[in-house]
Amino acid sequence: MMPPRSRFLAAAATVALVAGGLIASTATQASAATAVSVWETTADGSRLLAPLAGAAFAAGSGSASQTITVDPTTTYQTMTGFGASFTDSSAWLVYNSPQRNAIMTKLFDPANGIGLSFLRQPIGASDFSTSLFSYDDLPSGQTDPNLADFSIAHDQSYILPILKQALSLNPQITVMATPWSAPGWMKTGGSMIGGTLQTADYQAFANYLVKFAQAYQAAGVPISLMTAQNEPEYSPSNYPGSTFTAAQEESFIADYLGPALASSGLSTKILGYDHNWNDTSFPETIVGSGDSGPYTAGTAWHCYSGDPSAQTTVHDAYPGKDTYFTECSGSQSSNPANTFSDSLDWQTENLIIGATRNWAKSVVTWNMALDPSGGPSMNCTTCTAAVTVDNSAGTASYNAEYYVLGQASKFVKPGATRIASNTFGSGNIEDVAFKNTDGSNALIVLNSDTANSHTFNVEENGQSFAYTLPAKAVATFTWPALGSGGNGISSSAWYQVVNTNSGKCVDDTGGSTANGTAVQQWDCGSGNVNQEWQFQPTDSGYYKVVTRNSTSEAWDVTGGAGATSDGTPIQLWSYGGGTNQQWKPTLQSNGTYTFTARNSGTECLDVTNRSTTNGTQLQQWTCTSGDTAQSFTLTPVG
Repeated sequence: MMPPRSRFLAAAATVALVAGGLIASTATQASAATAVSVWETTADGSRLLAPLAGAAFAAGSGSASQTITVDPTTTYQTMTGFGASFTDSSAWLVYNSPQRNAIMTKLFDPANGIGLSFLRQPIGASDFSTSLFSYDDLPSGQTDPNLADFSIAHDQSYILPILKQALSLNPQITVMATPWSAPGWMKTGGSMIGGTLQTADYQAFANYLVKFAQAYQAAGVPISLMTAQNEPEYSPSNYPGSTFTAAQEESFIADYLGPALASSGLSTKILGYDHNWNDTSFPETIVGSGDSGPYTAGTAWHCYSGDPSAQTTVHDAYPGKDTYFTECSGSQSSNPANTFSDSLDWQTENLIIGATRNWAKSVVTWNMALDPSGGPSMNCTTCTAAVTVDNSAGTASYNAEYYVLGQASKFVKPGATRIASNTFGSGNIEDVAFKNTDGSNALIVLNSDTANSHTFNVEENGQSFAYTLPAKAVATFTWPALGSGGNGISSSAWYQVVNTNSGKCVDDTGGSTANGTAVQQWDCGSGNVNQEWQFQPTDSGYYKVVTRNSTSEAWDVTGGAGATSDGTPIQLWSYGGGTNQQWKPTLQSNGTYTFTARNSGTECLDVTNRSTTNGTQLQQWTCTSGDTAQSFTLTPVG
């Protein structure tokens, strides 16, 4: 038993916390508070999807001049996902990278990465391919209307293995497919570059697309969505492309692709258009036609001209049709040093917020990965991707697109519903809010003021918290449903547990996995698994708290269920269900937690003698309101 110690309580029972921009309320009734978790990315890269100290909703509307009011009773579209494209170039780079598994985990693992949930895959070559190819290439002058030579062998070497790895990491991924061009022999000019699909080959091309979807499904990658043509109003001169007028695409879908998919037994849905925001008549022609409309589930959009409001124009005209945002490539700024900050700001404003506030069920950038020169590419030399993969150096680095997508995809799960929130427009605070199927909420906020930080309130149902966001920074706030009494702890997450008084992390001594290892405090470090803890619910609000080093080892009050005295040390011990191994987190009004041992119901986790020294073993002590030695912040680490 540890020696007793004297008590010096804080003069105030409630501590104001200002950390990572959060301004915590001094409301009382801590037990009724709802916790808010915060993750932030800043324009200077000093914070990159960084988990920050949380806060809690408190009664009242707050004092900041701007208030984002979230209304979960007003709902909009259901989300399908966020992601990018494994172009031929992207897949080739990642497949051949020595960092492959780490890259894939960071991209797709919902717990240890950003949980990307949407892939838009080119059908054949695009502008980002290592070679020009289709799935039925023939010598000049030959044709294959029955598709006897059709084969996806090209994709089996590296594209399909990468897609299957992504699906294994996140089975909720939706895969969409889009052709840049039909095989050259089906087109005017005889090439995948330039020209258009010959009318006589409409049926052959429809069958080609169906065979692709069937082959991918057989390979373990089901295609949920498909468009007839990428960017049908543009004919590139140096990479695969093909033009369709609205009337031609309407005919192709109505008379060929729609019936072919309907009779194939596949569940693949067709989206129309797949081009820029500057034209609403083309997509309206496709979804509004009595011929193609019944075969078309919705429209797909790109970012290179116009603005996201075009999506609402078409949605309002045809509200029964879905809206997907499906492509926007990143690009280097005129001053490359500004690329990260400019991309973070523009893409968050126009894609994550702009597209979704205009009915988009998906947000998809373009290349998942490119090399340091922006390739391999047939066209663009200034394009950027979510990841830069340098296989000559064996490295991978993560760009603005990764963090833009991650601020949404890690927290807004497939099936989430967009809910109402007011926003303040470009150059100010902009936001979008969602409710997940488990009842949790996610609010994504951008400060698009390029020079000034902004302080704002977030309010729901008469409760609020305040936050200060730096210029051009983005933050995601998550919280359980208000009124649920939720403590904000995810049983699938890992946390650093940081003492308020010392600022040090709860730590298993020496990284040991042996029974009897002291639970101590030590300077917090990144990637230290002996400082990472998971809260696994037992019952009645209690949790076992296990170390990432060995998930069988849990916080334990030394001496068993009968050990209820002040000063009893805390150790690790194999979990056996004892009440001395179960802890109840209680959320305080300042966003911190206390942890009460179940065996006593009155003893809290405590840093001995309120020490700030590394190596101090934790103990239990009578729970005392306002004692910072018993107050801890949970910081998610993945």
